[in-house]
Amino acid sequence: MHTDITVPSWVDRTLYPFTPRTFPTRDGRMAYLDEGPRDAPPVLVVHGTPTWSFEWREVVKLLRPHHRVIVPDHLGFGLSDAIEDPARLTPAAHAERLLALVDHLALRDLTLVVHDFGGPIGLPVALDRRERVARVVLLNTWMWPNADDAQVQRIDRMVRSPLGRFLYFTLNVSPKTLLPSAMGDRALLTDRVHAHFLAPFATRASRASLYALACALGGADAYYASLWERRARLEGLPLSIVWGDRDPAFGATQLARWTSTFPQAEVTHLPNVGHFGAEEAPHELARVVARAEARDRLAPPSPRERRASPVLPRLALAAAAIGLALATAWALGS
Repeated sequence: MHTDITVPSWVDRTLYPFTPRTFPTRDGRMAYLDEGPRDAPPVLVVHGTPTWSFEWREVVKLLRPHHRVIVPDHLGFGLSDAIEDPARLTPAAHAERLLALVDHLALRDLTLVVHDFGGPIGLPVALDRRERVARVVLLNTWMWPNADDAQVQRIDRMVRSPLGRFLYFTLNVSPKTLLPSAMGDRALLTDRVHAHFLAPFATRASRASLYALACALGGADAYYASLWERRARLEGLPLSIVWGDRDPAFGATQLARWTSTFPQAEVTHLPNVGHFGAEEAPHELARVVARAEARDRLAPPSPRERRASPVLPRLALAAAAIGLALATAWALGS
């Protein structure tokens, strides 16, 4: 079941000119974008915190003429239902619902794009539904336990303290303060745009989803370990990494872990971009996604594929015939 939803009045339709759909889950309705031709190469984008599909609006506009672009809002984010139960707001719970959506839409040959918490939420699509994913694009994200990261441990202790709860539930610190502070160029986050990241979290209750993921940064290591242990399943996939070099949260250490684990990955640096690449550099990001899909689609087949394909001999014969005809015509003309 995929019904359109009523877009709230706080959404500026000139910025977000899309038709969101909904997918019912046992925990609530998940909103998602499904833009572009249905028979076009599909791109699945998985956002992090404290954002939603609005962050990816310019990338969607750039890709949708030639791609089918699916961007879900996790429960508790964006236009999806707001829920308060922490047990239903963990990365694992978000990942389970995302897998259900992918299965329901019967998506295949996916370009999977993940950012921030979208890594541990979205990469299970590649790990558990390997047959559905053709390539992966990583944007300032991770997928491993954080027990040995001193900075994460300090953040975790603060978040779980009374001060942390006050900052998240009373002051709404995540979209109000942390988001702009993680931008490479804060001037790009205009008041008009920033309002769309504040509006979904206008009440104390609606901020439960933000606090749940903040606690999960250092509190879901068992889940992250279960993903990292299966990282070899990503080795056969074309992997692109896009990295905002001015990100105060995900820096050179996290990038080095990805590149040392997957040395074949193609890396694109965004020198003046912070954490939110889709907001700060949508054209560059869209180019990487489109290039990854086109390069993989147009790449020459492997020797095994050449032997197995009955089309290639016919193409070779046709090419030879055309070449012979051109040579004959040239000879007759001379």
